[in-house]
Amino acid sequence: MTLRVLILGGTTEGRELAKVLAEQPDVSVLSSLAGAVPKPRLPVGQVRIGGFGGVDGLRAALAEIDVVVDATHPFAQGMSANAAAACATPLPDGRRIPLLRLERPAWPVEDGWHLAATHEQAAELAADLGKRPFVTVGRNELARYLPALGGCAVLARMVQAPDLVAPDAWRIITSRGPYTFDGDLAIMREHGTDVLVTKNSGGHFTRPKMDVARELGIPCVVVERPHPADGVETVSDVDEAAAWVLRQR
Repeated sequence: MTLRVLILGGTTEGRELAKVLAEQPDVSVLSSLAGAVPKPRLPVGQVRIGGFGGVDGLRAALAEIDVVVDATHPFAQGMSANAAAACATPLPDGRRIPLLRLERPAWPVEDGWHLAATHEQAAELAADLGKRPFVTVGRNELARYLPALGGCAVLARMVQAPDLVAPDAWRIITSRGPYTFDGDLAIMREHGTDVLVTKNSGGHFTRPKMDVARELGIPCVVVERPHPADGVETVSDVDEAAAWVLRQR
């Protein structure tokens, strides 16, 4: 029988897992992307784009699935919570769908980092540390920085332009990684960055800005990751995730 795998993706790890599993016999892979980013990098295999309609919608979709791997971004807390809830109880046919969380490791905390539990706290810390912040927290969270940083010369970088109307002193740039040390060095020097604000996303694509900040002696405000869903097994390696999936056959 074919093992039907749903990968909640949109990340490098999700695409890598889809590629590995697509090469296995008797495995059918469906990757689901949220659709928040225009022209996303597509994984191999079948792809669906768009939300499920909450926990109930995801549970309905699981009728055609045998295994779920949550490989969403470390800060995609809503989708991870929905996956945990949808897989927590048996489906009408009596099956309980196994769920694995595939999450890239966080960056280790370094000297010069100022940790924040929320974006509001990060904004307040950045306001105390500098006047020309480089903010890389994504479009969906940017409005939370307006109260504390509205009067600062903010440079904000994200994949897609935000919906909010930015203050005149703010500059929004849209681009997609991977980034380079030299590229981020040029951007931060040109802006006169005196504090970096980011999330602890982990991985290599967006790491260079952290290395530039360390090289220049610029403080980093880092938003800590949300706590994972209780009771969900988690791995950080694609091969380990693939082996787990194949054991479900």
